[in-house]
Amino acid sequence: MTLIKSISGIRGTIGGHTGDTLNPLDIVKFVTAYATFIRKNGKSDKGKIVVGRDARISGEMVKNMVCGTLMGFGYDVIDIGLATTPTTELAVRMSGADGGIIITASHNPRQWNALKLLNHEGEFLNKEDGNEVLAIAEAENFEYADVDHLGHYTEDNSFDQRHIDSVLALKLVDVDAIRKAGFHVCVDAINSVGGVVLPKLFDALGVRYVFLNGDPTGDFAHNPEPLEKNLTGIMDKMRAGGFDLGVVVDPDVDRLAFICENGEMFGEEYTLVSVADYVLSHTPGNTVSNLSSTRALRDVTAKHGGSYTASAVGEVNVTTLMKETNAIIGGEGNGGVIYPQSHYGRDALVGIALFLSSLAHKGCKVSELRKTFPDYFIAKNRIDLTPATNVDAILEKVKEMYRNEIVNDIDGVKIDFPKKWVHLRKSNTEPIIRVYSEASTMEEADALGKEIMQVVYSMQ
Repeated sequence: MTLIKSISGIRGTIGGHTGDTLNPLDIVKFVTAYATFIRKNGKSDKGKIVVGRDARISGEMVKNMVCGTLMGFGYDVIDIGLATTPTTELAVRMSGADGGIIITASHNPRQWNALKLLNHEGEFLNKEDGNEVLAIAEAENFEYADVDHLGHYTEDNSFDQRHIDSVLALKLVDVDAIRKAGFHVCVDAINSVGGVVLPKLFDALGVRYVFLNGDPTGDFAHNPEPLEKNLTGIMDKMRAGGFDLGVVVDPDVDRLAFICENGEMFGEEYTLVSVADYVLSHTPGNTVSNLSSTRALRDVTAKHGGSYTASAVGEVNVTTLMKETNAIIGGEGNGGVIYPQSHYGRDALVGIALFLSSLAHKGCKVSELRKTFPDYFIAKNRIDLTPATNVDAILEKVKEMYRNEIVNDIDGVKIDFPKKWVHLRKSNTEPIIRVYSEASTMEEADALGKEIMQVVYSMQ
């Protein structure tokens, strides 16, 4: 059983002992710490907090604990029900709330859940703010509201449509072109909130669709991370023919992967690359992605005359750097598209609408579009950690071993070779070291990752 506390929130498996898992007592403590932080730094003495959740089996239980705690602290709660992460982010801004809590463990398996914390802009807390919440939680010096100052509870199910309306209003989303193209798509919504909101989006865009795993039960049909090894069902469906595009989202619909009409993966890394190419062709500018993302975004950005910058891993790090560099578009290679014209958050709905606009304009097959981008391949491996593992010491040794190469240590250790790279970093959400490596072939990329992994294993 696992409980992980970080600046991005609290994440863990459901059940078990307090302090070791995501259980009611720890949920109350952490939500109270967040409410204390918001009260101290928020816009009003008594404001409102938005709460949204994905369809996980534990979601209703966690939501009840979260909403009750916020009300007990004196905050009014706007419960937007089953909602995507980007919908909840937008709901904070649209409702003028002081903050928001998203109940989702993103791509983690069904036994996990988590609380993701938002500020009044509907954006994730930065490192300084996240650390303050953690410190408040540890101190446990809480003061709740008396009976005359308890918060009120309101349900508001309007934000799915408001989110979709905001997507359709984006200048580069060409609704007419998409409708005229007559796309037919196959969608894997992993039995979560994608099955609730994406049909509404496709209806608005005039796109015909068939859903796999579209019932939001939270009982995931397969491992929910949108990687090729987990997507054999929809890939087989695509190979049978009749569809222009396959669309895959994770449980909270901030990550997005595409499948070509022939059943081949478009490439999770190329979700951002393809959308950025379309956006930059109309509005040239700068881009940002994290250190673990493909070099293809750098190449596409240079083609359009812009400047590319790499950030530390983590959405808040990407968005912070995007603001500093006035980036037109950015995101993460895990299928996360961040388009500031909408909001500073990964948003699969925005990514889908922009991708379909690009495809409609180009009038080509998805597989043909993929061939227009530089070819890189990323191998994603992991090293499971034991309690005795000294990750920092290991990374220092790796950095020293490869000191003659270009090394970036703003987030773990990334070693840049002339035609390939490898990035090692401790995960914020799981007890592992992520080992990502990229080269001109998958075999070479995987070999590089495995080589570095052997180096690490020899140090343990």
